[in-house]
Amino acid sequence: MNPVIEEVTARIIERSKTSRAAYLARILDAANNGPARGALSCSNLAHGFAACGTGDKKALSGDVVPNIAIVSAYNDMLSAHQPFETYPALIKKTATEEGAVAQFAGGVPAMCDGVTQGQDGMDLSLFSRDVIALSTAVALSHNMFDAVLCLGICDKIVPGLLIGSLSFGHLPVAFVPAGPMVSGLSNKEKARIREEYANGKIGRDELLAAESAAYHAPGTCTFYGTANSNQMLMEFMGLQLPSGSFVNPGTELRDALTADITRRVLAKTNLGNDYLPLAKIVDEKAIVNGIIGLLSTGGSTNHTIHLVAIAAAAGIVIDWQDFSDLSAVVPLLARVYPNGSADVNHFHAAGGLGFIINDMLDNGLLHADVNTILGHGLDRFCQEPQLEANQLTWQAAPTTSLDEDILRPCKRPFSDEGGMQLVQGNLGRAIVKVSAVDPSHYSVTAPAKVFLTQQAFVDAFNDGGLEQDFVAVLSGQGPRANGMPELHKLTPYLGVLQNRGFKVALVTDGRMSGASGKILAAIQVTPEAVCDGVIGKIRDGDMITVCANSGELSVAADDVIEVRDANVTMAPQQGMGRELFTAFRDRAGSAESGASLFD
Repeated sequence: MNPVIEEVTARIIERSKTSRAAYLARILDAANNGPARGALSCSNLAHGFAACGTGDKKALSGDVVPNIAIVSAYNDMLSAHQPFETYPALIKKTATEEGAVAQFAGGVPAMCDGVTQGQDGMDLSLFSRDVIALSTAVALSHNMFDAVLCLGICDKIVPGLLIGSLSFGHLPVAFVPAGPMVSGLSNKEKARIREEYANGKIGRDELLAAESAAYHAPGTCTFYGTANSNQMLMEFMGLQLPSGSFVNPGTELRDALTADITRRVLAKTNLGNDYLPLAKIVDEKAIVNGIIGLLSTGGSTNHTIHLVAIAAAAGIVIDWQDFSDLSAVVPLLARVYPNGSADVNHFHAAGGLGFIINDMLDNGLLHADVNTILGHGLDRFCQEPQLEANQLTWQAAPTTSLDEDILRPCKRPFSDEGGMQLVQGNLGRAIVKVSAVDPSHYSVTAPAKVFLTQQAFVDAFNDGGLEQDFVAVLSGQGPRANGMPELHKLTPYLGVLQNRGFKVALVTDGRMSGASGKILAAIQVTPEAVCDGVIGKIRDGDMITVCANSGELSVAADDVIEVRDANVTMAPQQGMGRELFTAFRDRAGSAESGASLFD
């Protein structure tokens, strides 16, 4: 093992000793109560299977037939989740064939940041993760179940499902993806057209036509944002079938994988001889493997928030220093948009996650001695599925990349370091995603231009007031202020200015996420403005330094800033359901602590 990875893992274990022990004690107590339905009264149980068929009622009346809880994020508006409509029937059919039962335990909300970008609804986005966690707990609280299958794919959904499931860590849990849509308009062309629109060279009709050609079918968006980073994460943590993340929906292979994971999770219940609960899979080494997967593939910055919250739900304490130290020794092995021009379908065809896991294990960059839904050892994930005579079989994952413009081995990485950098200084602490930024733009020192809304920035651009070197400062966008929305509305405009030769950067206590692009952006600044963060005291003209090389995030003139009052305009707290989330805003932790409601 790489010594830095060993050291970081050891300090996480030591740091988490008390909280992890408390979590495992709670889960052990739940496991020792025996099969869940054994604790139910006859009246409880009768309510639990009243709507079942005769066969399932008979099976569930005892405590020796396993029952799978299906928790799904299905809705038919969002492309990524629409394929889940047919999954419950397939899971139930497979469970019946295995002498088991499956019940649809509950649904969780699934909102799309692509729909809400720049809209009022985005203020609910990050908090939807904790709503999903709570909804998952409600679904499982009936205590009818011996295993769980989580059907979710996009930004907040997978983290929320996992956080909720970890409260039921005595049950085996697996994740079931739907896969990405087939490739449409290339991501490079999509980005070009967005900048053309921002530049005023094309109209809305042409922009909509391009967006519709890019997002055009059932399945996940094909760029490597948070949704597809989620799928990577579940594989690196052993909670999803190997090389199954990027199999397209509506295919025979996709259905075969869904049936197979049903059989796999049934084999891990405490009614059999191979009991393997979620709590024994999600441990400190699995969390470190997840961070390494994120860094090596150039994944979403949202996981510097979500992974912290996931770890905390399992009694594990991590912070941004852990990400930064690991990034220094983890090579960047993938170029997938926005870090390159390829999409996830191209990445999968080039060798995908199976190739990366295999190569990283060979180079001592992943913990091999972990539990997975397949059993012990991450080497079980160095394989990929295929169909032979309509039967699911497994073969060794590629050991060489089929396209080194997309995917490379550790010995020839795109970069010797991972895709993220911690920057810190008198402005606070923040994350910079460098994997998509040209090294010539890694450091910017320029005067601040302060904006209180995204629209104010766009108006200044349209008025010609941004034709200069500057650092855009957008504060009042943290979890306590307005739920920490993503700020992609700024990306094409900053890109245009950079293309014109100006040195530009962004500093914000909001998010940019997996679609973070070619602009140097210090995001998720902590402490946020409404928590007396220095970012709220910046004024136009203050000299700001953002440097991914040295890890600096600073503003000149400490003595002046110390005596200033914060300049924060609170976002509207009503409309689009925002009034229902007052308690969330009041309780939310910092970005570095996971922006969570839960202690």
